[in-house]
Amino acid sequence: MASIQAFPNNPYQENTYLLYDNSGECAIIDPGMYTAAEQNAVVNFITQHQLKPVLLLNTHCHIDHILGNKFVFDQYGLKPQFHEGELVVMQATPVWAQQSGIRYELSPLPEVYLPETGSISFGNTTLELIFAPGHSPAHLCFYDKADNLLIGGDVLFRGSIGRYDLPGGNQAQLLKNIEEKLFILPQDCTVYPGHGPETTIGYERETNPFF
Repeated sequence: MASIQAFPNNPYQENTYLLYDNSGECAIIDPGMYTAAEQNAVVNFITQHQLKPVLLLNTHCHIDHILGNKFVFDQYGLKPQFHEGELVVMQATPVWAQQSGIRYELSPLPEVYLPETGSISFGNTTLELIFAPGHSPAHLCFYDKADNLLIGGDVLFRGSIGRYDLPGGNQAQLLKNIEEKLFILPQDCTVYPGHGPETTIGYERETNPFF
């Protein structure tokens, strides 16, 4: 049985997630920690719950989702894992940071890239990979079938969808991926998005204004 903890971080109010189970191992997903206080909140939670971070995952590589990659690497020795198609996004981040006036410490590069399909495991938890580009060129979602939860990044939000006007974005592709890959998940599957509150697949199927 996995548990999840969200930490809204950085000027974009991005959700950093810790996913952990009774093995004590945890995955850090989309670390957006920007300030010392944000870094401390995550580290303190890990320490208090006696967790062992073993995976650093990025759904995609927009700046708000990777701001904490370097910190996690320094703290726990973990290099990020994401789909290779997001490298182009990561490589553009220093320029984006400069233009936005945001301090960005260079993320380490992956030793392991994630495929479009398959799964990744830690402790007693298995995450199925769902390839859902459209917000960014090679966006992945992580589906924990046993616990009926989806860490969805910036694909599907409560009452909305990810923006598609950034480089590599594509509205038609995004809508198609949500319909064909996310809306087929169980209706009561809880979606933990990259921004804002959680929702469910069923709620979005019925009420999301984009569909």
